[in-house]
Amino acid sequence: MGLPGLRGSDHIGFTVPDLDEAETFLVDVLGAVPVYTLPGRSGEGDWMTRQLGVHPRTRIREIRFYRLGNGTNLEVFAYDAADGQAPPPRNSDIGGHHLALYVDDLDAAVSHLRAHGVDVMGEPVVSGAASAGQRWIYFRAPWGMQFELVSFPDGKAYERDAETLLWHPARPAE
Repeated sequence: MGLPGLRGSDHIGFTVPDLDEAETFLVDVLGAVPVYTLPGRSGEGDWMTRQLGVHPRTRIREIRFYRLGNGTNLEVFAYDAADGQAPPPRNSDIGGHHLALYVDDLDAAVSHLRAHGVDVMGEPVVSGAASAGQRWIYFRAPWGMQFELVSFPDGKAYERDAETLLWHPARPAE
């Protein structure tokens, strides 16, 4: 038995050093649509520690919400961290992560990123085994967070025999 009432992912939240720089990247390069903004917040006593797991004197400067294509929303924070901020974790670090974006044409998307001066990491990789049919490549946002482009327009090998398919942003109703 899983989490009662679970429907899916609502948003992915992440922190950036400069909200305007992040918005330019998210909107002008990735195509996100700004939806709304929340003002800054600080907590009384240990509220910030209890509710968010941060130093009690940390302050949220602002939060911005974006819709990104046919998938989860983005919640982007700017903090004034009372105890400083660490650089983004690497994929190999505990808590390491990346945000994968499905595109119909990987080569066109990579060309678009490079034309916008985005740090594209290497060249597209062809997947094998259960992921055969997929190609992917990583890239970095201006603040160092890793993103991935992924594409498998003809499906992945595992789909031929699977009882349950992974959710697919190009076919959200399936």
